Amino acid sequence: MKVSTAAEMRAVDQRAIEEMGIPGAALMEAAGISLARVCREEMGDGRRVDIVCGTGNNGGDGFVAARHLANAGLAVTLFLVGALADIKGDAALHGSPLPRLRGVEFVPLGASGDALDLDARGPFDLLVDCLLGTGARTPLDGRFARVVEQINAAAERWHCPVVACDIPSGVNADSGAAEGAVVRATSTVTFALPKPGLLLYPGGDFVGQLTVADIGIPHELTDDLPTLLTTQDEFRRMLPAREETRDSNKGTFGTLLVIAGSAGMAGASALTALSSLRTGVGLVMLAVPESLLDTAAALAPEAILKGLPETSERTHGGPGAVEAALALAEKATAVAIGPGMSGNSEVVRFVQEFVGRVSKPIVIDADGLNAIASDSGATRKRSVDLPTVLTPHPGEMGRLLGIKTDQVQADRVGAVRAAAEKYGAIALLKGSRTLIAAADGRLAINRRGSAALATAGSGDVLTGVVGALLAQKLSAFDAARMGAYLHALSGEGVARTQGTTGVLAGDVRDGLPIARQRIYGPMDLDEI
Repeated sequence: MKVSTAAEMRAVDQRAIEEMGIPGAALMEAAGISLARVCREEMGDGRRVDIVCGTGNNGGDGFVAARHLANAGLAVTLFLVGALADIKGDAALHGSPLPRLRGVEFVPLGASGDALDLDARGPFDLLVDCLLGTGARTPLDGRFARVVEQINAAAERWHCPVVACDIPSGVNADSGAAEGAVVRATSTVTFALPKPGLLLYPGGDFVGQLTVADIGIPHELTDDLPTLLTTQDEFRRMLPAREETRDSNKGTFGTLLVIAGSAGMAGASALTALSSLRTGVGLVMLAVPESLLDTAAALAPEAILKGLPETSERTHGGPGAVEAALALAEKATAVAIGPGMSGNSEVVRFVQEFVGRVSKPIVIDADGLNAIASDSGATRKRSVDLPTVLTPHPGEMGRLLGIKTDQVQADRVGAVRAAAEKYGAIALLKGSRTLIAAADGRLAINRRGSAALATAGSGDVLTGVVGALLAQKLSAFDAARMGAYLHALSGEGVARTQGTTGVLAGDVRDGLPIARQRIYGPMDLDEI
């Protein structure tokens, strides 16, 4: 599913009107009808709906909804925050009948909006926020901030749901910033495409149930947008269910080489290896420092174990280790490197040289990322035809970019795009609302997930998932975004069966086949 910024959506609307000849008033009518439908669903048996409108197009959507709700026999009160003379264009067209409509109490409040006093007008069955749209400047101040505070206070006092039109007022449509006064919606109806601010935190906390309403904009006008929301339908189309045939074998589904582990960290290597098998790769070669072979064999008996020359600290990087690893990589379809490798200087040299020379798709995580942070040229040495995926958490992303972790979190979209550009790779920034960026400007947002994933080793599981999808011939961008989706879905499944406290990374690993099977089941996943 495509995602649009506020500016991109305005441009698409304009093209629909000018190039396709679709009247703007018709688009507004479709938006208002969709808003009215969700309002009726939220109200249940309620009869009274109060709509707070501004004078722009967001208010125009509310004018349409008010007409349709009144036609359905509901008691509608519409508060206009602003002057009648300020309503222009399509909004004015749809607003003109309101003072004469039976069933609609039309209350113009003038420019200040101070006379609203919502709390005194309760009780309510539903409040609707049509105050501001996706183009509003945030944080809000003055009259708009006061009106938003009134909406929230009235909803809390009278225990009624709030439906937001397009975006909750106060949320930045592009960044998800939500400072100062922000409408806390029970449900949000957005039009044509979701906006980044509805999907990213902290804005996502104010959205409630999100509905993306089709208002008739032709798909060809949105096909070139660079941002995506990964969905169940996309996963199914990109990676069809495995058809078991009599002549299939483990080689049919790819071979992944996992280079991981060190003394005391063999568990990370096993988690990555077994997670890739749980994702569906046919065969895994697990390459660990040679003294860890017995330990790794006990932890990951399904993997083919390979010992590599080690250092005196029992880490990767002993004499001849790079050449031995490159020889193993020739037998693989893809490579995963980094989990549990430690950060000594021998490991750093080993990773940098191996990454720069290996001629297979690769996913780099954990200590592998720390190694290339001091030499971004390691990934740049790779051919542009060789897929490369980086999977940092915010701290690792900070090291990759040479900035602090809180700077990463303050602009996650900017950080993941900067890393993709700097390293010439696909960058996957872990966290709530995992982000995946390509150097060509593409961005994918993963909205799925659970607090169950906040457990040690969860990242090692994700590395195995992404590596398995690379080995199954997905592109780097698609392997990263589909991997994040499957990993998150497994975390959700674990949370449903055992809660979010006390979850182990092994639980997430073992939930991967069930999560993947669910994807291929009925289209029942609530994507929005």
